Amino acid sequence: MKTISRAQAWELLRKHNKDAFHLQHARTVEGVMHWFADELGHGEDKEYWGIVGLLHDIDFEAYPEQHCQKAPELLKAGGVGDAVIRSVVSHGYGLVTDIAPEHLMEKVLYATDELTGLIWAAALIRPSRSVQDLELKSVKKKYKTANFAAGCSREVIERGAAMLGWELDDLISRTILAMRACESSVNAD
Repeated sequence: MKTISRAQAWELLRKHNKDAFHLQHARTVEGVMHWFADELGHGEDKEYWGIVGLLHDIDFEAYPEQHCQKAPELLKAGGVGDAVIRSVVSHGYGLVTDIAPEHLMEKVLYATDELTGLIWAAALIRPSRSVQDLELKSVKKKYKTANFAAGCSREVIERGAAMLGWELDDLISRTILAMRACESSVNAD
């Protein structure tokens, strides 16, 4: 399976993304993917899961109207292999692509991408501005408020939980734990 190093992936992402918010989101999803790889017994593929998470929105900043459609071209030009490209594109399933998440890693990416945004928004309104003291009930309260983090699709999050065979509360709780585990490294970059 052809892949690139984390350093190469970061360089490629930075070539196409300049906005600090997008870069932070990419690092957050990378960290979340690392945590889930370990948690779900795929620690040996942790770096691979992380690279997919890091690169998942590579085309979003420059080509928001062609999200997941320009990604294959950008990734291929950057030396990224077909498996990573397929996984990246699958996170847009049902919205901008017909490529469905099949592998566990792809389902985790699909389920957590939007959710990380919602959890981060919930953390930012807390006095601590951190996920370290964020609890499930706080996220659920915000989750039910349609205009809170309105860009984070609840439908995608719920479809992702169903793909994984998890209850929504379980997905949210695990994603909070994953974000707690990577928050300091994400904020250090």
